[in-house]
Amino acid sequence: MEKSIARTMAEFALNLKYEDLPEEVIHEVKRYLYDSVGCAYGGYHTKDVNIIREIYDDMGGTEEATLIGFGNKIPAVNATLVNSLMIRALDFNDIYWKEDPSHPSDIIPAALSVGEMVNASMEEIIVAIVLAYEFEMRLCLFAKPGVRERKWHHATLTQFVSPIVAGRLLGLTEDEMVNAIGINGSHNHTIGCPTAGKLTMMKNTVDPMATQSGVFAALMAQKGFSGTEKVFEGKEGFMDAFGGWDYKEEKVKPVKMQGREGLSEWSWDVDALIGGLGDSYKIMECGMKAFPTEALTHTHLSATLNVVTKNNITYDQIKEVEITTFAQAYDILFDPTKYRPESRETADHSLPYCIAAALVDHKITTQSFSDEKLKDPRIWEVIDKIKGIGSLEFEKMFPAKQPSNVIVRTTDGREFSEYLEYPKGDPREPMTEEDLDNKFAALSTELLTEERMKEVKEAIFNCEKMSIGDFMKILTV
Repeated sequence: MEKSIARTMAEFALNLKYEDLPEEVIHEVKRYLYDSVGCAYGGYHTKDVNIIREIYDDMGGTEEATLIGFGNKIPAVNATLVNSLMIRALDFNDIYWKEDPSHPSDIIPAALSVGEMVNASMEEIIVAIVLAYEFEMRLCLFAKPGVRERKWHHATLTQFVSPIVAGRLLGLTEDEMVNAIGINGSHNHTIGCPTAGKLTMMKNTVDPMATQSGVFAALMAQKGFSGTEKVFEGKEGFMDAFGGWDYKEEKVKPVKMQGREGLSEWSWDVDALIGGLGDSYKIMECGMKAFPTEALTHTHLSATLNVVTKNNITYDQIKEVEITTFAQAYDILFDPTKYRPESRETADHSLPYCIAAALVDHKITTQSFSDEKLKDPRIWEVIDKIKGIGSLEFEKMFPAKQPSNVIVRTTDGREFSEYLEYPKGDPREPMTEEDLDNKFAALSTELLTEERMKEVKEAIFNCEKMSIGDFMKILTV
């Protein structure tokens, strides 16, 4: 290669200007910022967020960056983790899923925290957020099949992106940016178990941790710390370690290996990662969540809710619910632990639980995963009536589509079915402004008055006219 992959990424990141961004891209950044702040308000009271916040309160340190909602300032590296976990805590923030899944908004706090630390303009912070989405989403297309198929978590992707976002706002040189990518890309490979089987608080925390360490890596690089330049394509680098790459010739060398779904050919699409940078912007292809659940549940939830609400079917009328999904989703959502979730983290990744809650309440909200709801006997009455079928035919349609076929059979012999190919929030059926307002209100109603909700929304959609300090103050509850 004429340039290393990391250098090509660094060069683009440092040369992108606010003036280069189309108006619709800037507006989309604000939409995702609005959605993310709402999710952070939703995560304000969660136990995992407050454990981390209390640890950092006890540690103290330089007051550099504001915690969303709480309003106090702590070191920027630490604020990045708390704010990212707040956005992530309810599993309600954005979603992009191709070869790999990701939640690019997990990286927004790197832009906010570092931006506040250096008093960057909001225009610069918008550029940094565009870069977060651009490279996180491109990395979802890079591995063939994705790293998740290889039993690794998508925080493995974030490790390469967060130092770019932080480094842009720190004003790193190209060499320093390459070092930052090499530093963080050497130590944040995350195994898949946080989202497999019985889930814990780590399910929502590994990606924020990769975001946090990217800020630290950028600060290290700024001080002169060196990192591996060929962290992607070099000997024992990312691509060599995973297989399907010839590091000596620096070219794709597909290899047959055993993955999650059986034997497959592993390779890499370098052009998907660094080709055509600036021709268009990936943020326009991202999706939002209409439900606070694992992304692959959404089409099934939409189909099920359509059936039961249109036909006024109550949970006690259910004889059986049969859900056909693609094989990858079946593996994630229907393993045995998902039929008896004991925590919010497992419940919102359990399709049987999510469907059962939808059958009982005819809706799915953040309260569907409360401690009280987890003890609702009606859910346990119906959950074992939900059966999953993994379809190889549906697997071939993914990720272009997320097909679901739901059949509901009632005790009086009736049968209803619904087929959908993608959920609400997908770019093909995007969340409207009204949808976003309703979601924001539902997430922030315990913290903000209606007047304050309007004030926060106005600040977000006019943020380029504000200082970062004033912007973060407005987010305080």
